[in-house]
Amino acid sequence: MLISEIVNTQSLLEFLRQNPLAVQASVTSSGAPQAAVVAFAVTDQFELIFDTLDSTRKAQNLHLNSRIALVIGGCTPGSLQTLQLEGLADFPTGAELERLHQTYFAAFPDGTARLSWPGITYIRVRPTWARLSNYADTPPSIVEFSAQDFK
Repeated sequence: MLISEIVNTQSLLEFLRQNPLAVQASVTSSGAPQAAVVAFAVTDQFELIFDTLDSTRKAQNLHLNSRIALVIGGCTPGSLQTLQLEGLADFPTGAELERLHQTYFAAFPDGTARLSWPGITYIRVRPTWARLSNYADTPPSIVEFSAQDFK
């Protein structure tokens, strides 16, 4: 999907679902940057969900500071379309986690095998800002979304 075709949040959901890998960034307690590639799924309410071990740097960082940034897209040869996304992360539990599991396991059926891993945890990201860019266009196409667009 070309960014110039994205005119609403429904099209943004399609872009997210076509690009399930992201580089996520967080900061340590001392303010040092940390980044990692994660595979995520997204709900119809724009909640991004990914799994990790609670012992990872990203999980430890996000327990201390819930602010997170992700870059999505641009991973395939010749792709000049990217989404920069900022949001707040949390660690859902109970019924909320069960609801998110449905979305995550639909996208990644192999994720059920990780449920038995010691320390497996799930991180939800609720976007507060996003910028979708297509650098193949001249001039580049850029569309911004705010927290209100994700409600």
